[in-house]
Amino acid sequence: MNRRYDVCVLGSFMKDLVASAERRPLPGETLHGTGFAEFLGGKGVNQAIAAARMGARTAIVGTIGDDRYGEEFLELLKSDGVDTEWVLRHPDLGTGVGLPLVLPDGGNSIIIVSRANSAITPADIEAAAEVLAASGVLSVQLELPVEASRAALELASAAGVTTILTPAPVGTVDPSLGEFVDILVPNEVEAAALTGLDCDDESEVPAIARRLTSEWDLRGCVITLGARGAFVRDELTGEELRVPAHRVATVDTVGAGDAFCGSLAASLAAGAGLADAVRLANAAGALSTTIHGAAVSAPDRPSALRLLDAQSVEEPVGRLRS
Repeated sequence: MNRRYDVCVLGSFMKDLVASAERRPLPGETLHGTGFAEFLGGKGVNQAIAAARMGARTAIVGTIGDDRYGEEFLELLKSDGVDTEWVLRHPDLGTGVGLPLVLPDGGNSIIIVSRANSAITPADIEAAAEVLAASGVLSVQLELPVEASRAALELASAAGVTTILTPAPVGTVDPSLGEFVDILVPNEVEAAALTGLDCDDESEVPAIARRLTSEWDLRGCVITLGARGAFVRDELTGEELRVPAHRVATVDTVGAGDAFCGSLAASLAAGAGLADAVRLANAAGALSTTIHGAAVSAPDRPSALRLLDAQSVEEPVGRLRS
């Protein structure tokens, strides 16, 4: 089926106000930082930019404020060729903000304040039905109200669109969303929270993926493991695969998971199988950690392919039982 868009992203817009410090402050402590920068981010924007840079015809659905930050987002998205026709502007609530704290090793903690992101409704999703149904892949996260995310997943699923869910923030996850999700992409913290199992134990990771695939009735599950790479379970091919991390000079992990998911969506829309899509997404996510910022750190497809070719190593885990 030919569709107007390869990828549609439903998600958040977050102006990132990033502080760097040698460590996290203790409760009640004031700590001198080592740096400050402003970036455009939010899981929705990050994934849309990442998909577009991987060559996908991309559209985004979401809500911004009627303010300077909102204008900055529209300019950025249009510069990368992302269709912003279905981006709403809220007259009273400002554009969302994120407050990441980045440590010297590139690790980060993030506080988000949703603002206009929280205003999107199922009625707004219904109004965007045209673009949702006209896409090959829909990628959704949970920084928006869960009712809106559910409406989008349900509509896209009914239209035969491949649906990807990033279950973050994990505290807002409703397992009943699984009815409309094809591929679940949690990170190690989210996967542990959803199952009660420990992702730090390598031997538990396949069991966690199997449990999520079964409980959510998924086509596939991809667990991103940070510096340990990713784990894939594909119900269609009967394959489990451990994809090790690439060796790169990491400076900032903000947005790495979104670069991974945007690349994954683009590859799936182009017809790649899940395992191949994860291989390229793994390279894209790694490259994004070598640049400060969120959306701006997403690499283009040639760069990800070069890294993949240079460091192509993987570890088959086995075949699924029929």
